[in-house]
Amino acid sequence: MRILVVNPNTTEEMTEAIGAAARHYASPGTEIIPLTARFGAAGIDSNFESLLSAVAVMDLVSGYQGPFDAVVLAGFGEHGREGMQEIVDVPVFDIAECSAHVAQLIGRSYSVVTTLHRSIAAIEDRLTVAGLSARCASVRAAGLSTLDIERYPERAAERILEQARLAVHQDRAEVLCLGCAGMTGLDEKITTELGVPVVDGIGAAVGLAEAVVGMGLRTSKVCTYARPEPNQLTGWPITARVERSGRAS
Repeated sequence: MRILVVNPNTTEEMTEAIGAAARHYASPGTEIIPLTARFGAAGIDSNFESLLSAVAVMDLVSGYQGPFDAVVLAGFGEHGREGMQEIVDVPVFDIAECSAHVAQLIGRSYSVVTTLHRSIAAIEDRLTVAGLSARCASVRAAGLSTLDIERYPERAAERILEQARLAVHQDRAEVLCLGCAGMTGLDEKITTELGVPVVDGIGAAVGLAEAVVGMGLRTSKVCTYARPEPNQLTGWPITARVERSGRAS
């Protein structure tokens, strides 16, 4: 089984960490292929950056050469999952949705701890669209950007643990979800401190991808996720068109 794990931002170091986490959770025989968006933002903390990343991720996967069995979108609730499901036949997994699905299997309520306060609404919207918001106790922010999580891991761990504690004691969360791919690896620390299960979105997505692919299931193309009409697309994929232009010149 080959799983594309796509980092929607342009930070290679974050891609390496995401790839390492995915391999940690993957079963023997599963090949993890980490990919980095070719254009966009170094860290995604706004709607503009998220929408831009959606185009970058779809462009990246559209131009990928080689077979793959599933796609994991390693942006927590970023835009683009529905579009990706239209352009590929294999199952597509958003780490925010996968985290919430797994959390609801092991507890009555869950909370998400994310990066900035402005990211709360985007995550709430993603969970609502996915039908996963009813048992979400809260979405809390650590007050650090995506890049801050990468640059200041000790400070980030303290802030995330602080909000996780409030989610458990004030919001009555029974399970916690790490609301950023850059938080991977903090699950054991928080579980040790608070005694509650913590879901790493990368692990949840890889595990669900293996299960769904193992059952022989693919994305339905009957209606909602049918492929776009190719004769309506101009200059797509973007990168392939730019590369062709460069060679021609």
